[in-house]
Amino acid sequence: MAGQEHIHIDSDNSEEQKQTKGLWHLLSVSDLCQRLSTSPSRGLSHQQVQQRTAEHGRNRPSPPPSQWTRAVLGYLFGGFGGLLLAGCVLVFVSWKPLGEPPATANLALAWVLLAVFFIQAAFNAWQDWSSARVMASITTMLPDECTVVRDGARQSVAASDLVPGDILCIQQGNRLPADVRFVDISHDAKFDRSLLTGESEPVSATVESTDDNYLETRCIGLQSTHCVSGSALAVCVATGDRTVFGRIAGLTNRRSTAPTPMQREIRRFVLIIVGFITVVVLVMIILWAAWLRKDHPDWINVPSLIVDCVSVGIAFIPEGLPIALTMSLTIVANIMKKNKILCKTLATVETLGAVSVICSDKTGTLTKNEMFVTDCLVAGREYTAHSIRTHHPDESINRLRLVSGLCNAAEFDVSTLHRPLHMAKIHGDPTDQAILRLSQSLGAVSDLRSEWKKDYEITFNSKNKFMVRVMSSADSSLLLIKGAPDILLPRCTMTYRKDGSVRALSAHELGEIESIKDTWSSMGKRVILMAQKAVSDDWLQSLVSSQDDKLVLRAAEEELVLVGLVGIVDPPRDEIPEVIDILRRASIRIAMVTGDFKLTAQAIAIECGIIRTHPALIHDVSELSQSSSDKPLACERNAIVVSGSDLGGLSPDQWGLLCQYREIVFARTTPEQKLRIVKEFQARDNIVAMTGDGVNDAPSLKAADVGVALGSGSDIAIEAADMVLLDSFAAIVEAVKYGRLVFDNLKKTVIYLLPAGSFSELWPVVTNVALGVPQILSSFLMIIICCLTDCAGAITLAFEKPESDLLLRPPRDPKKDRLVDIKLLGHAYMIVGLYECLLSYVMAFWYMQRRGVPFSAMVLKFGDYGPDYSSEHVAAVANEASSIYFVTLVIMQFFNLLAIRTRRLSIFQQPPILNRETQNLLLFPAMLFALCMVFIFCYIPGLQKSIDTTSIPAEHFFLPVAFGVGLLFFDEGRKYCVRHGHGFFARIAW
Repeated sequence: MAGQEHIHIDSDNSEEQKQTKGLWHLLSVSDLCQRLSTSPSRGLSHQQVQQRTAEHGRNRPSPPPSQWTRAVLGYLFGGFGGLLLAGCVLVFVSWKPLGEPPATANLALAWVLLAVFFIQAAFNAWQDWSSARVMASITTMLPDECTVVRDGARQSVAASDLVPGDILCIQQGNRLPADVRFVDISHDAKFDRSLLTGESEPVSATVESTDDNYLETRCIGLQSTHCVSGSALAVCVATGDRTVFGRIAGLTNRRSTAPTPMQREIRRFVLIIVGFITVVVLVMIILWAAWLRKDHPDWINVPSLIVDCVSVGIAFIPEGLPIALTMSLTIVANIMKKNKILCKTLATVETLGAVSVICSDKTGTLTKNEMFVTDCLVAGREYTAHSIRTHHPDESINRLRLVSGLCNAAEFDVSTLHRPLHMAKIHGDPTDQAILRLSQSLGAVSDLRSEWKKDYEITFNSKNKFMVRVMSSADSSLLLIKGAPDILLPRCTMTYRKDGSVRALSAHELGEIESIKDTWSSMGKRVILMAQKAVSDDWLQSLVSSQDDKLVLRAAEEELVLVGLVGIVDPPRDEIPEVIDILRRASIRIAMVTGDFKLTAQAIAIECGIIRTHPALIHDVSELSQSSSDKPLACERNAIVVSGSDLGGLSPDQWGLLCQYREIVFARTTPEQKLRIVKEFQARDNIVAMTGDGVNDAPSLKAADVGVALGSGSDIAIEAADMVLLDSFAAIVEAVKYGRLVFDNLKKTVIYLLPAGSFSELWPVVTNVALGVPQILSSFLMIIICCLTDCAGAITLAFEKPESDLLLRPPRDPKKDRLVDIKLLGHAYMIVGLYECLLSYVMAFWYMQRRGVPFSAMVLKFGDYGPDYSSEHVAAVANEASSIYFVTLVIMQFFNLLAIRTRRLSIFQQPPILNRETQNLLLFPAMLFALCMVFIFCYIPGLQKSIDTTSIPAEHFFLPVAFGVGLLFFDEGRKYCVRHGHGFFARIAW
């Protein structure tokens, strides 16, 4: 293993080495407990816990290093930052030594570029650090508790409060919060160590040491590994940075992450922009070298060419985009925190915005996971949970109490036993909790467990779908079993009478039991069957000596005595029907994938709203081949319920038909089948999210495009998931909404920056080089538009609220719906850009004509204006026209900002003010900031002289307002066509 040589522990067995190097795995269990002053039955005392907390500190890893330096360096040497820095250096060179004489405007331009470069680098670094801090604060909200034995009682404590010597109670699905030494294990206890050692198969736990190497011995459980089966009792031997995991983490830097989908889209956009810049700059250099340098040597010199090329490059770069992106992600991170959603990476939110199918587990995800028994069937008679408690107990009910209390892995928290039964805290699986409460209501469970000894156990798993315990008392030995009726009922050949005698089960009685089971299941109840079988002392001794699962499983295959059935209710979460309805309107399909019985799953699916066409269900997958292969959803039946056992025989064509149904329930599925379902949906170009909370959900959570776990779920599910809903399943709606919003707002940012920031700034340079007219927008003012006035507006778009129809649209297809495509470029350049550029030209050349310099006097003159026009006068008027071009662009961009706030909705449907749900009041400070930039650079006398700007006549502030209103009305008409889905503009809508 990588890093193993750094943490290898010497195998010296001397007492001194054991004491100084902490080789707890080489000690016997009794020696270990003696050294740590720990009794496995009583755990540590309150005083010992306080003392060791003071000695060892809290069980927390060292904080991650600051992200500031990494963010700064990433900006300095990558993307737009690198281009800005290169442009700054070139402009400095064009000032000196190339400038003869040095131009003050070039020096001012270089300093502006340098200032913008450092401001944006600092801003990006701050945003990255801020996002990391928010994500770290969300992580601390993740519930991380463990069950320990202290002062002889089980209690839940925060993992950060563990100290060496604590006795941990480990169950299937738990993640180890510290390095532990096992002192008692179930025969099937196994741990997944792949995170640390790379072992692909789970490792069986042992009580005694199997290897001198701390990493190899199986009596040690390592922090952050998972219990995938069985249970164990263990002593905590190392916490925090003293664990193997903590020491490895200290030797490694923060791991690099792969680019997110949004980062790939940004990178693609950068490549497009760099391509444009390269083409335009090459054309300019070729024109200058092949033509202007020879025919018009005085028109553009080398410093001017460098500044022109830099101006074009900077014009094409949307400087506000990196800031808008980081701002958007920070906003989303804060929204996730507010809604108690843990996203391990913000890429999760981006991907969730494109999800088209959600495969959801039932128990604990769609339901409350608060189970209680409502019905019982004992000795052929039905009882409610209330009536069986008040009924005079007979021997058959006593037998139900015995099996439900003993064949049960749940444990009461002794500190809550004084509370009413329904309020007492129980550690264990929710199904076991419900059955344990039933047993306690019929008599004290502690009395039962004091009379019987557990000799062997096979814990419940999703493959067997039952739990077995072999128990013995002073006068008898029993095999007790509880689990799925469809698995166990065929194995039952006898049943109890009320008086406790045993008789054979008739076919008629089996049919009645099946009918009752189906009735309860169709009501959404989970049905559990309990049975037992007497075993001989010889058989028991053979089992104890061999510890062989197969011996128990063979005994449980036949001649079981039916004790009874219980019906357990796990009601859906209150918010689920509304959540399902919202997701359905967003064109996201929800498929239930559960291990429950088919009728139970169907009933809950109907109650949740996953299935709405109840009379039109398909239950037989063979009917899939009878559906139309072209239009499988055209038939009346577009809801289907499928059992996991039926999935193995499906052909690819049948899978294709199945995956097109709108309402699907997969019942009785194993972890392998859940994984297969996710992959089959993905194979048909669906972006799949998987939600779950159990150990059996972990493989599919990892395989899905977005794995979503609940904070109340198992540690292994939380570890496997990309996103954790800490409070409510309803938070997934907010996650989907803001996943879509991030993409929408970035498109708006791009389409806002391109018209003025690149298109309208490109043409003044092109006309200057190709037509020989003065550059109608100075290079300095180009930079001011790109880096200041437009940048402020772009940042405000990150704060835009979701459009009201955002969750009424179908999810985007990542392969087709790109951040920048031909439609967006067409709208930005050929509609808005052309409109703004043309009117800015009109305003500038109209002003020059009024000042006595018509366009005809300048075109193709290349500075040789003849005796009628003074070169100094033309240059002075051109500087004034440059300021007018600048002001016209800035003001029209105000209205472009208002127009592109929404892609489809009218400004009256989503007003920027006077509506708390839709307003974005930051737009107006951004506009005010842009106006301030206009007055600073055009009205301060000292700056006017340095950068060749002038004051602007008043009419040139109001005419652009009229042009901007026209642009706004034009876009309102375009959006009207888009909303009604007809016409040319609807087809080319971005």
